[in-house]
Amino acid sequence: MANESTIPASGDSPAGASGEQETPVYQNPVERNVLMGVLLAGAFVMILNQTLLNTALPAFMADFGITASDAQWVTTLFMLVNGIMIPVTAFLIQKFSTRAMFLTAMGLFITGTIVAAVAPVYLVLLLGRVLQAAAGGMIMPLLQTILFAIFPRDRRGSAMGMFGLIIGFAPAIGPSLSGWIVDHFPWQTLFLMMLPIAVIAMVIAFFLLKNVTENTDPKLDILSIILSSLGFGGLLFGFSSAGTAGWSSAEVVISLVVGVIALVLFVWRQLKLDQPMLELRVLRIPMFTLNTVLGMVMFIAMVGGMLILPLYMQNMADFTAMESGLALLPGAIIMGLMSPVTGRLFDRFGGKWLAAVGFILLTATSLLFARLSADTSFVYIAAVNAVRMVGAAMVMMPVTTAALNQLPQTLVPHGTAVNNTLRQVAGSVGTAVLVTVMTVTTRDPAEYGVEGMVHGANVAFLVSAFISAAGLIGAFFITNSHGEETGENRLEQIHPKN
Repeated sequence: MANESTIPASGDSPAGASGEQETPVYQNPVERNVLMGVLLAGAFVMILNQTLLNTALPAFMADFGITASDAQWVTTLFMLVNGIMIPVTAFLIQKFSTRAMFLTAMGLFITGTIVAAVAPVYLVLLLGRVLQAAAGGMIMPLLQTILFAIFPRDRRGSAMGMFGLIIGFAPAIGPSLSGWIVDHFPWQTLFLMMLPIAVIAMVIAFFLLKNVTENTDPKLDILSIILSSLGFGGLLFGFSSAGTAGWSSAEVVISLVVGVIALVLFVWRQLKLDQPMLELRVLRIPMFTLNTVLGMVMFIAMVGGMLILPLYMQNMADFTAMESGLALLPGAIIMGLMSPVTGRLFDRFGGKWLAAVGFILLTATSLLFARLSADTSFVYIAAVNAVRMVGAAMVMMPVTTAALNQLPQTLVPHGTAVNNTLRQVAGSVGTAVLVTVMTVTTRDPAEYGVEGMVHGANVAFLVSAFISAAGLIGAFFITNSHGEETGENRLEQIHPKN
């Protein structure tokens, strides 16, 4: 079948496997841009799906007769399965063609969406969410791998900027859109409205998408998959539960202990295998590791702050849930719109100064949020958060692109999986740590009133400012953002010759 063609011509090495210039598989810009639009449309519905159900939980409780804690599994289970699938995707991309992977991901998502929409009981709805989450976990590293293969180095920043637009915009409109839909239509509409976009993206990709990676047919290591699932799943669940259940609760302690032990064993096994499921040796490349860590730092500061603000507004400043959502909406939209701009700037100037300015904005706005009071205005909160999200946009896609640019094309699937997994863990850690800081430093409301509670939020943002400042220091060490020197020298760093 013509659509199954791969990058290497007969006898050629895969792109990036040597020191030669990598040649994108799509030379026609129109075909390449149309394909990117199709891929981003597929990613949009999956990323939108992460936050779309947050305001629909009361509707599920009423229809299925479940408790609030039961309903929360709609989002918790999605997060866990999504996080578990990301590391496995590196193996799948090398085992199967990128074309087959994308079509499978879209097929899983469509199936899960239909299952959830027609669910007669709550467990069937959860099954649909598991299928959707598995597809979502595959699509993030897969899409980044495809974009890096079809775009030349001098256009990767712009391509990743468009991807950042989807990442920023889709979650931003999710809660507001779902709130309006649930108020006017049955909750099943939340699933059914995504089907046409997903089906159209799948059909067009069937005709346009070629395989853009070399398939090495690695052996399936069941133990690696089990250890990865227990390790990353345990950490994600433990950290995400710690902020609300407390660090000493049994579910948090057991999850974290199991996660740490399984993760240590997973790392040890990957370093021993000739064909690891996840090539962790990419972390031997200093600039890949530095940019990945900077992305983690940004997520810790940003995700934690996105949770602290709604808690402050609803519990300490007498704003409604809708008002707290509206305060965050301009920032999220601006972050999405800024991503293509920062992508173009990255292509021209590299990542160092973009990341540095971004971390300056994150640090400054964190300090401004560390001065909240019980009567801080809505305009102040929305404006400062908007500037904060500009800073996040200047860091997120540039450091991700700079990290992946360090890798030859054959290692991009592993790099995207490592990068996305660590960033997701960092988001959970940031949420847990900052919520804990806020809780511990809250002063007794009986003595200090509402301002005692606000004090805890201020200290949490102060910690966020210190975290962002650490990222600022690290940004000045970024070099070689466009990764001009990849190939055998990078492979030598990962697999040193005796």
